Amino acid sequence: MNYPIEAQFEKFLADRVQLILDTLDVDDQPRLLRILVDKESPFDGEGAKELRRITTPEGLRFFELRLPIQLTREGVHLTTDHVFDLLAGFMSEDSPKTTYTREFPFAATADYYDFLDHVLRNDMSASEIARLNSRGKNYRQFLRLLSALERAEALNTRVLVD
Repeated sequence: MNYPIEAQFEKFLADRVQLILDTLDVDDQPRLLRILVDKESPFDGEGAKELRRITTPEGLRFFELRLPIQLTREGVHLTTDHVFDLLAGFMSEDSPKTTYTREFPFAATADYYDFLDHVLRNDMSASEIARLNSRGKNYRQFLRLLSALERAEALNTRVLVD
């Protein structure tokens, strides 16, 4: 991912997650979204929250927006920090061996694929996709993550990220 995460992409992500929560029956929602919405979710948003505070000596920030976007209704206890925490995957247990600090374990690839497919591609018009692509790089980068998850599922393997 290129940093900072662009404000318009973060707004798009918040709108899409909210749309899924508001329009799809619970049984039709991606399972990962149901985990995110659960009050006991391991995706507490703290990792992204900490990254919002950081500005490197070179002036690099991780998010354009200083504050996360708050969701509403069923997602009232969620912000985009929770969503980005989910999208960061899990700590890799064998990072000293692989040098990758995060991973999407094989057991979760189908759930991550389903979630990202709903958010990034489901019911998207060609003009909306073109607009997202013209405004920045983050949309294309998350589509690449979606593609990597699809390949990992087909190959029965995990996706390592750093």
